[in-house]
Amino acid sequence: MSTTLEPDVRRPRLRDHVVRLAEAGTTPYLPADYLDLFAPLRSGADLRGRIEEVRPETADAATIVIRPGADWAGHVPGQFLRLGIDVDGVRHWRAYSLTHGPRRDGCISITVKAVLDGVVSNHLVHEARPGTLVHLEQASGEFVLETDHDKLLFVTAGSGITPVIGMLRNLFPSTDSGVLQLERSKSYDIVVVHVAPSEPDSIFSRDLHALADAGAIHLVARYDDVHGVLDVNDLETLVPDLRERRTLACGPAGLLDALSAHHEAAGLSLTTEQFRVARVAPGEGGSVSFDKSGTLVEADGSTPILDAAEDAGLLMPSGCRMGICMGCVLPLKEGSVRDLRNGAITTAIPGETGAIKVQTCINAAAGPCHLDH
Repeated sequence: MSTTLEPDVRRPRLRDHVVRLAEAGTTPYLPADYLDLFAPLRSGADLRGRIEEVRPETADAATIVIRPGADWAGHVPGQFLRLGIDVDGVRHWRAYSLTHGPRRDGCISITVKAVLDGVVSNHLVHEARPGTLVHLEQASGEFVLETDHDKLLFVTAGSGITPVIGMLRNLFPSTDSGVLQLERSKSYDIVVVHVAPSEPDSIFSRDLHALADAGAIHLVARYDDVHGVLDVNDLETLVPDLRERRTLACGPAGLLDALSAHHEAAGLSLTTEQFRVARVAPGEGGSVSFDKSGTLVEADGSTPILDAAEDAGLLMPSGCRMGICMGCVLPLKEGSVRDLRNGAITTAIPGETGAIKVQTCINAAAGPCHLDH
């Protein structure tokens, strides 16, 4: 009996001994730290990606093609991922929609629009280069193509087109010879109402027109400088069979709020994805203290706690920055915060409520408050 067990006992001991020797030889680093230099995308490592291409779409938008690490689990068109990138020594996390279906080369892509004062968006659009490593989280999100209804209306505005283009590219792949009409996509009857400030500012304009020219979709392009701001009450004129279609919409809060009111009054179904937070008027600010770091930040009532803390040099957890992914949640131990989307006040009272988890990307100080970070 002892001769059969002995090899099994020795192998783990030998492996442990080799690991200890490797760790001793790489101190103060771990062997994995050196592997990260040579094989950062390997299986078992923290999930990363390598930028393969930065392709301009408009003057202030670009598609970023990324080769993900071996442990990337894939995605459903319409989903988003959280991406982390180091800018000036600080790691920032943002959420971006994936703008394609499965690719033969195994890469993924996001399309980023540079926004005013946007640290990450401007860096990705104007400064990121092929070879740059980024940190990734697995894809998530429920704004995906619904297979139980084949008469669809997509209403998009600005960069709200990004999750929709991922769905359309999956249904109707584009090749050098044109747009493919796949058997699995033939039953779909799709109308896309896309709104942009002007045609040059319209992300994926070429793709949308190519899909329309191929008969894959019916495109209703609306440009503010030509047609004026879209009135959702005009949808029944623009899309005469609106009541027969299921509507999916992605864009700024004003458009989605108007669509929600319109469709609710008409008794129509609506699925939405909001990519930017709508905020109420500023309220009272205050001092925000972070107990573990000992940092004290003076924040006004219109600035999210996340932004105020980062401006003060504090490294904060973050994600989508629009109240969806919960990547920025911290325990509020004492004090009050105001939700910038709807004005709701959340108050933590020591000994009574206990710590309350709040999203720092959508809450501003409503008086002095104390967070556990």
